[in-house]
Amino acid sequence: MTTNIITFSNVSKSYNETKVLKNVSFEIEQGKFYTLLGPSGCGKTTILRLIAGFIETSEGDIRLEGKRVNDIPANKRKVNTVFQDYALFPHLNVFDNVAFGLNIKKVPKKQIAAKVMEVLKLVQLAGFEDREISEMSGGQRQRVAIARALANEPEVLLLDEPLSALDLKLRTDMQYELRELQKRLGITFIFVTHDQEEALAMSDEIFVLNKGKIVQSGSPVDIYDEPINRFVADFIGESNIVPGQMLEDNLVQFVGKNFECVDGGMRPNEAVEIMIRPEDLTLTSIDQGKLIIKIDSQLFRGVHYEMIGHDAEGNEWVVHSTRKAQEGTEVGLAFDPENIHVMRFNESEEEFDARLESYEEE
Repeated sequence: MTTNIITFSNVSKSYNETKVLKNVSFEIEQGKFYTLLGPSGCGKTTILRLIAGFIETSEGDIRLEGKRVNDIPANKRKVNTVFQDYALFPHLNVFDNVAFGLNIKKVPKKQIAAKVMEVLKLVQLAGFEDREISEMSGGQRQRVAIARALANEPEVLLLDEPLSALDLKLRTDMQYELRELQKRLGITFIFVTHDQEEALAMSDEIFVLNKGKIVQSGSPVDIYDEPINRFVADFIGESNIVPGQMLEDNLVQFVGKNFECVDGGMRPNEAVEIMIRPEDLTLTSIDQGKLIIKIDSQLFRGVHYEMIGHDAEGNEWVVHSTRKAQEGTEVGLAFDPENIHVMRFNESEEEFDARLESYEEE
């Protein structure tokens, strides 16, 4: 049986006349890794700060373990935050940084020492307790910040873009470390990022935000394979999006042709948008291709070639393939019905979920 540790009910946040969070509702289950994903200014850090108690709601209720916490100060909530800049004290060594919150709470010194050594071991920094912060690498500083947060035994750990200052390799390493740490501890992590790959790699569930609203939530696979609209499709991974018409269930028209698909539950002849991921397009001969495009440019990306071309109607197509094509030549593109994703205009997440359930049950 799952337990909701955090609940937002119709929460809004305004600064003067600007509404940065608009009637947001969601539930966070205990023991999962959640990611708030979206562009700068979408409201994801505002949600984190509301959970932490650093700011107050303008409207709506926030509950932690079923208890309304709108008026509960930050230091009384079982929540700790790891900030983007780590917020470590440069004049304190590793031990004293990790022990800081426990000292404020006047925990006995023996208990502090035991807890500090326990959490340093958890983040693989055992033996570093006497090290100065200035002597630590970026990845090590991040782990000190996490250890300091864990020392307070939070029910929820909030992470505000903590990997953004790290180089690519270290950031990738820390993604694995954070995910494994969350699994070992079994506590709830809420992670803020604008990096789609980071969100896909680490999360049990993703909330995609845009302009102060959650536009879609779900598992990484669900959101990648079934984006609700153009914004989500563009923001999560690369995508080819062209106009189309839903003729009937499992039959769609685009680029002047009819194609079988696996979508349904729409009005006959409804105007829609069609998405196909670049990796789902296969280069083939012109006579075998469902589509024909002319290759405009090509780049080698290491694991694949990335080609950009256009069809006879002027639609641009991005193709990822281990095969190479010649610029200026025409090629065929093949794809399966399952690779076609049909998106309605102005469909809410509730309507989207209900439609999926209706035709999947048939």
